[in-house]
Order: sequence, then structure tokens, then C-alpha cells
Amino acid sequence: MSQRFGCIVLGVGAMGSSAIYNLAKRGVKALGLEQFDIPHAEGSSHGVNRIIRLAYYEHPSYVPLLRRAYELWAEIEVIAGEQLLYKTGCIDTSPAGHEVFEGALKSCLIHDIPHEILTHDQINQRFPGYELPAGHMGLLQADGGFVLSERSIVAYVNASIALGAEIHARETVLGWEAEGDGVRVFTDRADYAAERLVITAGAWAGGIVPSLQTLAVPERQVLAWLQPKDPSLFTPEVFPVFNAYFEEGQYYGFPVFGIPGFKIGKFHHLREVVDPDHTGGDVTREDEEVLRAAVARYFPKANGTMMTLKTCMFTNTPDDHFIIDVLPEHRQVVVAAGFSGHGFKFASVVGEILADLVTEGGTRHDIGLLRLDRFT
Repeated sequence: MSQRFGCIVLGVGAMGSSAIYNLAKRGVKALGLEQFDIPHAEGSSHGVNRIIRLAYYEHPSYVPLLRRAYELWAEIEVIAGEQLLYKTGCIDTSPAGHEVFEGALKSCLIHDIPHEILTHDQINQRFPGYELPAGHMGLLQADGGFVLSERSIVAYVNASIALGAEIHARETVLGWEAEGDGVRVFTDRADYAAERLVITAGAWAGGIVPSLQTLAVPERQVLAWLQPKDPSLFTPEVFPVFNAYFEEGQYYGFPVFGIPGFKIGKFHHLREVVDPDHTGGDVTREDEEVLRAAVARYFPKANGTMMTLKTCMFTNTPDDHFIIDVLPEHRQVVVAAGFSGHGFKFASVVGEILADLVTEGGTRHDIGLLRLDRFT
């Protein structure tokens, strides 16, 4: 006989761990299934930290979700007894007229977010770890910073277990099927029945839900940590996180924290679509040079010895917005996928939204931009 649950969550990363916690908090008998360790370095939620920023150039409708996300990060910090969100300020910078600066400014104006507008000279003088080129404008927002990625997953998992949730690591899902108004999930260890199913499988979402194969596409990413030549310029107290568009592409970065080195990544690194089970092996010299070239030009005082290079994955949608919705063909199944390289900061509120969809069939949060039907 299979074990029966109120809800099964497939994938216990950022979104899945938060979803399980929010379900358990509402009294739902929840099971989380993870094919790797908890936490792990095979997907999209490792590498010490992820940027959080309130001035959101991608679309102003994300800002209310972010405000709730900040509240919920504070809530799980209290439960965990551990700081997870660090405010360093965030700089969104690009040439004047480009969407990174202009979009961040638009979000601030629409939602009355306190901010400062700075020229490239003002940024370089105020934060001498930066050497932005002439013509760049920057928006500094004081609430920006970073969230600890692995520690956040641990916090949500521990809080979920304390509320009675069951979580299994190293258990691979082989398939699932609708069963009346519920579902049945088959793994390499057992099979389980549930009233509802939540799929938060990251880069593996398309393998679990075939209709997502062209809508949530895995892409190989690489992150670098370089030892600064002047470490005093790259501490969290004096170096804001950044989201920057340069002529070479769009980059994001962090002060030194957690492990040695100034951290930098490039959005859509080498534009490599990958099978998440075969991501192309180890990092290469080319991976390093893509990142080091930008550091040498725009953050030269950070351009020291390489400390760490790690791969991770984006899961990209056609329009770079998330997917959060019920499956139209199976209303008892909720999916959250395609977080497109900017999703981790929302994990706290995404968990709340997923629990809303499971327990209430809807949510007070505006997720119109994130519905599946936008692709049809």
C-alpha cells in the first residue's frame, strides 16, 4: 500500500523547501522528495548567496511580491535563529537609456521606493571597488543585498520537519500520474499518493512535466570568486551588490562573504542549453576568461588570483518571467518553474503562493504575469 499525503512536493531546493514549510504551517501533511542531498550543488541554489533587490528592472509588478518576500525572509530568520538576508545596498547600472537603469528607476517611481541616482563618477568615487565607464548611470537602492542560499534551504527544511513534514533526500522520482482528483508519485524507493502535487524541480521540471520542456529550458552558468588586490574595498560594509550591463553583456556580483573572493557571474554565460543530468563537465579556462575580462575592466582592484569556480544552472522561459500556476490539464498539480536566473530572492513568497494555490485554489498575490496561459 502506498503512503498517502495531503501534498507532495517534487524538488526540495529554494522554492520547494519554502513551499513545504508553508504547507506544513497550514496543517497539510506534506512530503518533500529530493533526488540529491539537502542542500546540494547540482542545480540553481548553491554558491553561498543570491542577490535580493527591491528596485526591479525586469517588471514593476514584481515589487509587491518582493516586499512580501522581505517580510517572509525576516520571519524564517526568527524561526531559524540565524541571519539569512544581508543588506549591502544594490547598484543597477547601465548606459543611460538602457533597460537595466531605466527599468529599475521606473519600478522605484511607480512603487515609491527610496533610491539615489548616481553618475559613473559618483559611483566610482563613493565605492572605489567600482570603475564604471563614462556614460553609465546607476541606481542605488539601500534595501538591496543578498540572501544566503544553502542556509535558507536548511532553515526551511528544519522548520518544515519541526512542523511535522516528511522530507526524503536521495530519492529519485521516476514518474507521476493523476489518480481521480489526486495524484500518485513513483520513486526509486516507493510510491506515494496525495491530494495535491507541487512541482518545484528547477532544471528538471521539463522532464517531469512534458509541456514545460520548451518553456523551462536549462542553461549552464559559471560563477567565479577572485581574491581582491585590495580586500578592504570589497567587504559587505562598503561594496554594494550589483546588476550591471556592459558592452560585453550583463553581469552580477557580490562583496567577499562566506568564502574567499569577490563573486561575479555573467547572465547567460556562454548560452549553453544543457541536459541537467549532463551539464558539460568541469569549468574551463574559457569560463574563467569570460568572467575575468569583465573584472579586469570594471573591478580591477578585485582582479587577483582565482579562488573558486563553480557551475550552476539557470532555467529560462521564453520571456524571462517565472511560471507559477496550476496545470490546466490537471488542476490538482501546481508548478513553479523557469526562474530564469533571478528567482531565488522570491523563494520565501513563492512558497506562500504555492501553499495558497494548494489549499485555497487561488492567491491574494498578483501572479498574472506568471501564468501559463501567456504562452498560448
